[in-house]
Amino acid sequence: MCQGPPPLAAPAGASQRRVELADIFRAHGEHYRHTHALARPQSRAMRAIENCRTAALGGHRKVCEACGASQILYNSCRNRHCPKCQGLAKERWVEARRAELLPIDYFHVVFTLPHDLNPLAQGNPRLIYELLFQTAASTLASFARDPKHLGGELGATAMLHTWSQNLSQHIHLHVVVTGGCLSADRSRWIHPKRALRAKRSFLFPVKALSIVFKRRYLDALRLAFSAGEVHFSASTAPLERTDAFSRWLARLRHQSWVVYCKAPLAGPGQVLDYLARYTHRVAISNERILAFDNGLVRFRWKDRAHGNASKVMTLEAEEFIRRFLLHVVPDGFVRIRHFGILANRTRREKLRRCRELLGQSPAPPQRSPESVRDMVLRLNGIDIDLCPVCHRGRLRTVEIIPPARLPPGPLPACIPS
Repeated sequence: MCQGPPPLAAPAGASQRRVELADIFRAHGEHYRHTHALARPQSRAMRAIENCRTAALGGHRKVCEACGASQILYNSCRNRHCPKCQGLAKERWVEARRAELLPIDYFHVVFTLPHDLNPLAQGNPRLIYELLFQTAASTLASFARDPKHLGGELGATAMLHTWSQNLSQHIHLHVVVTGGCLSADRSRWIHPKRALRAKRSFLFPVKALSIVFKRRYLDALRLAFSAGEVHFSASTAPLERTDAFSRWLARLRHQSWVVYCKAPLAGPGQVLDYLARYTHRVAISNERILAFDNGLVRFRWKDRAHGNASKVMTLEAEEFIRRFLLHVVPDGFVRIRHFGILANRTRREKLRRCRELLGQSPAPPQRSPESVRDMVLRLNGIDIDLCPVCHRGRLRTVEIIPPARLPPGPLPACIPS
């Protein structure tokens, strides 16, 4: 193992203010980069989070027109893994979904991959996640097309999460599904069967859904292996031979795969609440980090196995960083996807027809995007252009500050193995 620069001490004042993920990365990130082999998206995410809202990214200086008070505001990194940069993006995304909601019930279903797939996912994240989206979507679509269940095309929005509350790898897909579907000839909206609505159960039998999902996923993974698309690392090298991989797939076929379905969501308001809860999330928020001292990180987590009991976990900083980086997705990978009647290419036309069949008024014209100032004022009641000193004057930008030219960090002493 090569030796990089030693970790820095925790930032001054960190114990007096709320600790952030960026503090941990700034203190231990350089050492971690020198002692671990990182994929480029992981390294970029670390750098972005470290530099977020600092001089490294530049910013602007504002002056109050009334009292002359001056303040410098540094730019955000906008990296999708940064816990400080998701709020406004989430609000804009959820607001765009508001106009797409139909006057029907919606359902929430979760497709989970068994943990035996985790080592393979670490070396093949794009493939493993892509197959999860594809097979969950095709499984739901096949049940929806079956006249025994519905007999048409449903709509769904799927969101990838890869973590559990303690930052361990737990790959799963949250899917919000329409309670009903559009008939193949687009002549009618097909509601769930009355008996199912009375029981308030899921659209399809969950056990059968799990079996079909498992079969489709493993069949797709076998085809990917045959096509040479699966890459093996030191930890997965024993599976590289065809006979070993086949035996491993056979063991996975004998496991129970978890598809979990929740009760129907009560109306558009609750649907938006659910979407807001699960979209644009990162592995851990700054609010959950309690302390960072002497190389140890303490954070809150909920123990799902024990009734969502609130607990505190302590990890060494390097283990904390390792766990966080498990959840950095490949560059360009889309974590939120729509399919069925909500698929991007045909969404507007199919939703218009669904509204006609359901007697819903046409969607209102799309509004121009809300400004950052107006959105923050609406959500938090804070006017970001009001002077925080005199509380009377307006802040005016008087200077654009370019990114600071920071000296490059030292090169690693050797290439980590």
